[in-house]
Amino acid sequence: MPGRFGRVLTAMATPFHPDGSLDVAGAQRLARHLLDHGTDTLVVAGTTGESPTLTAEEKSSLWAAVVEAAGGGARVMAGTSTYSTAESLELTRLAEKAGVGSLLLVTPYYNKPPQTGLLAHFSAIAGATDLPCLLYNIPGRTACTIEVATMVRLFEAHDNLVGVKDAVGDMAAATRLYRQTGGAMEQYSGDDKNLLPLLAVGGVGVISVASHLVGPALQELVVAFERGEVRAALDLHVRHLALFEGLFATSNPILLKAAMNLLGLPAGPLRPPLVDATAEQVDFVRGLLADVGLAEGARA
Repeated sequence: MPGRFGRVLTAMATPFHPDGSLDVAGAQRLARHLLDHGTDTLVVAGTTGESPTLTAEEKSSLWAAVVEAAGGGARVMAGTSTYSTAESLELTRLAEKAGVGSLLLVTPYYNKPPQTGLLAHFSAIAGATDLPCLLYNIPGRTACTIEVATMVRLFEAHDNLVGVKDAVGDMAAATRLYRQTGGAMEQYSGDDKNLLPLLAVGGVGVISVASHLVGPALQELVVAFERGEVRAALDLHVRHLALFEGLFATSNPILLKAAMNLLGLPAGPLRPPLVDATAEQVDFVRGLLADVGLAEGARA
């Protein structure tokens, strides 16, 4: 069965105008497109959404606009955690005001808190809201890992800490978390390439980058696995693996935005310190799209 947020969540890119300003109308068009093409829940102002470059005011506008485009907040998850607990609490308040239905809470980055600090940080946010929350465990970007024991403690202490976006890729640790929570703490893969392996150890879905481009295929993969059609799920995994890996050949979302611009989806440029794809990288992306049958200029 799918998780409470569905099978495929999209870590939504944030469209910008050519001058780098926030494209709110483009975000609404993109949100509607994604919801019509395989996305169950939109994750707005996460890493793929270039959240470090968005002001609090821009995040508020973005959340409200996407909630409106989605016909309500039930299918909108806001990224509100930062390296500052106080700032995270303020962003959570703004997200609630914008009407989102859930929150994604990334591990504080750069300051590398110990596990006791993580417990305090996530407990403060979860205790300040009634919205369901997903932890986001991504040590490759944050230099900090939420240990299984810490996740179990948080899950047991807070009814609204309901799952984790796993970008660790340690299937043994994921299995331990599944065992220790009886599968009740839902695990979503934070890497498209690890979706199938995580499903095999109790995962329920994916928070995806590739779903901007191949959302229906990802839905098909998860549904096939749920039905016990493991070979069909494996075939879909293998068919899309080059895309899953290729989009991360340089810092995300550089190549994703290149792909979206090629397909005519609202994306625009990146904000510094990220930079737009080079001509060579755009050619590489064309190849990735062609491999999965996506024609340039045609929306997925």
